[in-house]
Amino acid sequence: MRALQLTDGFGGRGDQFYECLITTHQGLSDGESRALNARLVLLLANHIGDLEVISQACTAARASLAAVAVQQP
Repeated sequence: MRALQLTDGFGGRGDQFYECLITTHQGLSDGESRALNARLVLLLANHIGDLEVISQACTAARASLAAVAVQQP
């Protein structure tokens, strides 16, 4: 079983990824941005191709939302 990698997988180039992501969203409406995110998720999940890793990522992402919700007033 493969495990979800939660450490820096960008080799110190995470800022470049973030810049690419933000640039991709520039000029889009909120609805277009949500649709783009959905397409990115599906494309990247297809590229990963490992249901166990994808399931772990879904669980981790959902848990991180719960942690953020607890911190908000």
